[in-house]
Amino acid sequence: MDLFANLSLGFSVALSPANLLYCLVGVTVGTLIGVLPGIGPMATIAILLPVTFGLDPVAALIMLAGIYYGSMYGSAITSILLNTPGHAASAVVCLDGYPLARNGQGGLALVISALSSFVGGSLAIILVMTFAPMVAEFGLRFSSPEYFSMLILGLTAAAGLSQGSFIKGIAMVLLGLGIGTVGTDLTSGVQRFTFDNWNLADGINFVILAMGFFAVTEIVFNLEQKGRSTLVHTRFAMADLTAAVRSFARMWGAVLRGFGIGFTFGALPGSGPTIATFVAYSAEKSVARDSSRFGKGALEGVAGPESANNSASIAGLIPTLTLGVPGDAIMAMMLGALLIFGITPGPGVIVDEPELFWGLVASLWIGNVLLLALNIPLIGVWARVLTIPYKLLYPSILLFICIGVFSINNRTFDIGLLALFSVVGYVLAKLDFPAAPVLLGLILGPMIEDHLRRALLMGRGDFSMFFTRPISAILLLATLGIVIYVIVSTIQQARQARARDETEVRQ
Repeated sequence: MDLFANLSLGFSVALSPANLLYCLVGVTVGTLIGVLPGIGPMATIAILLPVTFGLDPVAALIMLAGIYYGSMYGSAITSILLNTPGHAASAVVCLDGYPLARNGQGGLALVISALSSFVGGSLAIILVMTFAPMVAEFGLRFSSPEYFSMLILGLTAAAGLSQGSFIKGIAMVLLGLGIGTVGTDLTSGVQRFTFDNWNLADGINFVILAMGFFAVTEIVFNLEQKGRSTLVHTRFAMADLTAAVRSFARMWGAVLRGFGIGFTFGALPGSGPTIATFVAYSAEKSVARDSSRFGKGALEGVAGPESANNSASIAGLIPTLTLGVPGDAIMAMMLGALLIFGITPGPGVIVDEPELFWGLVASLWIGNVLLLALNIPLIGVWARVLTIPYKLLYPSILLFICIGVFSINNRTFDIGLLALFSVVGYVLAKLDFPAAPVLLGLILGPMIEDHLRRALLMGRGDFSMFFTRPISAILLLATLGIVIYVIVSTIQQARQARARDETEVRQ
């Protein structure tokens, strides 16, 4: 009965004219920018986050969520029509989506993508409504030692399970933690690492770092590309929709498998949609009667990963809102937005901010319906957006980024910080350092420091309390397990690589 009452509250909030408009604007603008090749959801949210600063927290979060899954859908469009994923999670869709488009079935692939995302996301929302209160109730048992251990687990998982070297991931986490110490210590009031510059007294805003490491760096990388993939021009008619619905009726197994895989991985800190989509694609290939179809235009290769993508994206809200531990960099952006609005995510958010939580959950459903209703008729429009010349596109985006950064504190110093982080982010990206752990370290660093201090005050300086309290000890053991798993996997991969090299030498 409480669930229906909470849903009634959520829909009363989400269906208010203002919030409904913000949801519509979010999904539309998110899709529009997400369609632009090389931008992606992370850069889209970083660019548009300053726009939400003048809104109330509920409206801002609803709009950001709409931008998120709108840009994820836009990224799928570029993967299918241009063979250029806007986000790592959409890369696997290129394998079968682009061949379908080249075979004249681009409209079919896009509709299957939209329907799979809708069903996977809708089922994930049901589980979020079911499990989030349970996780929050469990989280009420947490105090500072448990929160510290949970945050350490999240950072370690983000570094260990992300793409690339574990050592590089840890290095980027430490870089983010170091940047997070800049500013005024809230306990002592002493300025740290500000170099007597009052512009740094309040610390470094995570939006500036996100725009430098993600948005500007992505723009420069795309400008380096000498050529673009061939755009497959797609026309969409009502007959295509009918054929797509009939084909989708045969995709239920792939969609349900993708939903289950996506929700499982999305709810775990450090995994996110990227791993979920690749696992879902592998699962479809392994259960298929004829796996040779994959890579040549198999609809299951689009339906399963897209269902997993949206399911994992929504499942990431569970640890973010109920425990304050983001599952990936995009959830970290959402967490940072909440902190800016003075809302501390955690077990109490459902009780203390019921309008925010249930309004957001209801808006997810509304946003998914809006995406389905808007984007299927607009497939031709989004395809034409892909023809915008780069020479006009990227200067406009850079201008918007600078305006957004300046609007945070109304000072040109932040533009200089943006330029600095852009150079640093570009160099680190060239050296294959993952960018997401930096953002997680910056946002979670102050929280880790705060809970560490409180825990040591509780234990009178005794570090053993982190290991004598059962929940904290289990979380730290899980952290150790991730480290051991990554080290063993790295050693095995190195041995396999040496064995392949030796085999090639003998041949």
